[in-house]
Amino acid sequence: MATINTYLNFNGNTEDVFNFYRSVFGGEFAMLQRLKDAPQADKLSENDKEKILHIALPIGGNVLMGTDVLDTMHQVKFGTNSSICIHTESEDEARKFFDGLSAGGNVGMPLEKMFWGALFGMFTDKFGVQWMVSFDTQNQH
Repeated sequence: MATINTYLNFNGNTEDVFNFYRSVFGGEFAMLQRLKDAPQADKLSENDKEKILHIALPIGGNVLMGTDVLDTMHQVKFGTNSSICIHTESEDEARKFFDGLSAGGNVGMPLEKMFWGALFGMFTDKFGVQWMVSFDTQNQH
């Protein structure tokens, strides 16, 4: 069965936020990727290259995740800075949840294979809830 985790977006201070959360919850980051590690990072400013592309902090059986939103993108506001992230056990399950939940909504990023080794997509459902669907294609059985 799929797992559901919270994904938070911040206006450039994700690293500070997650260092604070880690100081409270303990543990270590399971993932910390910077924008400089992404394809086409050479088009970013030096400041933006150091911002967080993806960070993950395991807390109990869940994972709190986050990213920085660049100044060139829409700035996030409280209430629109979070998504529900579904991590599926198969590509079929990812497609089922993505297609089902996005029906009647607005797809922001189609479900596609990404450079970090996942099948990934994002959408806002017909009720205004933001979702991410991810299947780790590197760990297929």
